Amino acid sequence: MQKRLLLNKKHLDITISRLCHELIENHLPFENTVLIGLQPKGVFVAERIKSKLEEIIKKPIELGYLDITFYRDDFRRRDEPLKPNETRVPFIIEDKNVILIDDVLYTGRSVKSAMDAMSAFGRPSKVEFLTLIDRIHSRHIPIEANYIGKQVNTVLSQKVLVELTEQGKKEDKIWLIDKSK
Repeated sequence: MQKRLLLNKKHLDITISRLCHELIENHLPFENTVLIGLQPKGVFVAERIKSKLEEIIKKPIELGYLDITFYRDDFRRRDEPLKPNETRVPFIIEDKNVILIDDVLYTGRSVKSAMDAMSAFGRPSKVEFLTLIDRIHSRHIPIEANYIGKQVNTVLSQKVLVELTEQGKKEDKIWLIDKSK
């Protein structure tokens, strides 16, 4: 197994800051825009984005957490039962601009599941997607991110491992792991 570091703490901080400025360009003053982090690691990324945005624009931004466990198309294919995480969307998304946030975009199936799960909370005016890592050339569904931290060419034998301090890790690191080597 071979590991290659994609982002360390310094580069992750710079990436989060850049993504926030892209969001500001498109959504300032954020009066009709909300953030929704996908459980589990997308929530950590969404909290960092929210915190940085609020630091820059000096205004609160609404954030929700969305669990997609029971909306996944492989939900019944697993040998072991899945454990859902918390869904907490304490606001109405009807006619809002929603920014879905996740750590990694791979096949696109998680984003599709999130769109299905999100429909229970209303019909947004617009939905955009933000991801830290975009594994290009690996989609099963034609989904693209509007905001991308870093694009990475990957093959099936590779995996992106996101380690964040919110998970109890010593420091932030995002790895590309090749299981074939």
